[in-house]
Amino acid sequence: MKTCVLIPARYASTRYPGKPLVNLLGKPMVLWCAELAARAVGREHVYVATEDQRIVDVVEGAGFQAVMTSSAALTGTDRLAEAAEKLPYDIFINLQGDEPLVDPEDIRAIAARKAQDMSVIVNGFTWIGSEEDPHSRNIPKVVATEDGRLLYMSRAALPGFKDEKCAPIRYKKQVCIYAFTRDELRAFARFGRKSEVEACEDIEILRFFEMGHSIVVVETKPGNLAVDVPADVAPVEASLRRIWGL
Repeated sequence: MKTCVLIPARYASTRYPGKPLVNLLGKPMVLWCAELAARAVGREHVYVATEDQRIVDVVEGAGFQAVMTSSAALTGTDRLAEAAEKLPYDIFINLQGDEPLVDPEDIRAIAARKAQDMSVIVNGFTWIGSEEDPHSRNIPKVVATEDGRLLYMSRAALPGFKDEKCAPIRYKKQVCIYAFTRDELRAFARFGRKSEVEACEDIEILRFFEMGHSIVVVETKPGNLAVDVPADVAPVEASLRRIWGL
């Protein structure tokens, strides 16, 4: 199975314009992601899909490959679908460009799970840390069966409970590493709009869920933090210093 990592990087983010190029310890965030992806699949199999020439210039200036996509893409996965039409791979790993703390081993594990069963879509998850708020709407929470099949994903603190003694001790959260085939991406894009639940939750993988696809989740290492809003930069930089000894 030929595998690549595609990093969707939209400059015109509604919540954080220019987010892919935000400096984390002096390096644009998209390059932190690209370098981690290169450790997983090799630099020659890493691509950044973007609608903005400024991101292309930064990515290519660092020796990575960029794919220019439309500014009309509804989501990162729609952008991925457009880029995938131009690339000769069997498995497309979507690594979100705001996940600079992912472990390359987790990328490989998700690719391996996809290769094991090409009929399922694969997504990462981990446990919400003590420093994170499960009620934060910036954190998609994962509800899955005991054997790893996705039941639902929400920005609400799920699963809910009737009796306080059943309150979750820990919540699961989405880690934005996904694995798709070209046909899955093509069907996603051809849907042509955000599905009702996808639009309500603003979680794009729910479109696959509503389209009837089977989705499995793979546990990744703890400690993954994403940059969703400017306030996330400081804790992510603190984690990068700790990991890299900077």
